[in-house]
Amino acid sequence: MRDHGTEALSVVAELLKEVLGDEWVVSDRDSIEGYIYDETPEPVRPKAAENLVLVKPASTEEVSQVLKIANEYKVLVFPVGGRTGLVGGCIPTKPGIVLSLERMNKIEVDRENLMAVAEAGATLRDLMRAAEGAGLFFPPRPGDEGAQIGGLIATNAGGVRAVKYGVMRNYVKGLEVALPTGEVLSLGGKLLKNNAGYDLMQLFIGSEGTLGVITKAVIRLFPRSRYMVTLIAPFSSRADALSAVPEVLRSEAMPLAIEYVQLREVKRAAEHISDKWPVEEGQAQLIIILDGMRHEEVLRACDEVARICEAHGAVKVLVVDSPREQDRILRIRGNIYVAIKRDLLDILDVAVPPAKLRDLMDTVDEIALRYGVDLPVYGHAGDGNLHVHIMRDVGSLEVAEMIRQDVYVAAVRLGGTITGEHGVGKLRARSLGLVLSEKHLEIMRKIKKILDPNGILNPMDYL
Repeated sequence: MRDHGTEALSVVAELLKEVLGDEWVVSDRDSIEGYIYDETPEPVRPKAAENLVLVKPASTEEVSQVLKIANEYKVLVFPVGGRTGLVGGCIPTKPGIVLSLERMNKIEVDRENLMAVAEAGATLRDLMRAAEGAGLFFPPRPGDEGAQIGGLIATNAGGVRAVKYGVMRNYVKGLEVALPTGEVLSLGGKLLKNNAGYDLMQLFIGSEGTLGVITKAVIRLFPRSRYMVTLIAPFSSRADALSAVPEVLRSEAMPLAIEYVQLREVKRAAEHISDKWPVEEGQAQLIIILDGMRHEEVLRACDEVARICEAHGAVKVLVVDSPREQDRILRIRGNIYVAIKRDLLDILDVAVPPAKLRDLMDTVDEIALRYGVDLPVYGHAGDGNLHVHIMRDVGSLEVAEMIRQDVYVAAVRLGGTITGEHGVGKLRARSLGLVLSEKHLEIMRKIKKILDPNGILNPMDYL
């Protein structure tokens, strides 16, 4: 009995070699392996399909041709970026084409309009360096520096600086998108105002590669902050630490970031990279980053934030103004996930209104007590986004699923959502009903059908 899917993929692979050249159409499994998994913890990571072809187009025109041919033969296409996601969103779970845009990595900075035009395969690191080289600044820090621009936009990435500067969506002013049928849309541009028709650009931002392939983006830049200071405020209790956050947000300081960490996890992260965390006091700590154009302004904000933290019980706030030391602190904070990943079963990223974060953490404690497990937490205290870690020692995937659902229900009851920045991917589809009505899902499916009539692009169970 013939496998028509395999046969179609073989035919398409040969056709794509004519378009891209033999070198850029890869069927060897060993060469494909590095493209089919992301950073999703292994115990819950979906399994990639066996029958896959990797393609690497060099232009929007070539992407368009890949999609046109795939659509004609009804072969599935899975766009991949830097593979830094945590919910299996880019994992090709069915036979098809893995589409990497890594060759499309050019960036041009327009200093006059404070905009960057970046191809989808350029990395966040590339964008930050290009902006800095032009004396400008890309304010958010929406993910791993190896993440690619197309992926950051397709997942509407968030990060530590969302409290002041917003998420990826707030910086995208234009997109070039190849549709599953091969047509190419040019949306927006180097514009601060654009009120012509439905804003279809916003539809593709956060669509996780299900509606079109982002090939190029116009991204807004800003003048570079001249001064930055990082504070570490240690507290004896989490309640004290979190009680300080609303007052800090109401102050004139307006932090760039407010991160909540626990001493145990952040010390483990420091040890993981052979470093030492600079503050040994206080089991609960806030990392608060301030920036500004004038030194006096930043110092004044620093004094105000330190005063607020001390009024809420902080013990000896550490102030760090050396750029090197600030980078060191953020590097340690950024390695918490890496340090505990080996013992991790799943990482959740629920989000609630910031003032409800304390209530959510209290509920997570109750859930941990109920199941007799440890659920380490850290997160973006300034924007209400909490990372709850389900460790491997919970006993089974069934127990993990019960814990996951209990955390989700708790977040939704507090006016929150099941994912603040990681997205739905392949892992969170079964829980979408907690936050989206059936009508909402029906509308999403109809949009998918209009743009992707044959359902070839990154198929998801809920669409």
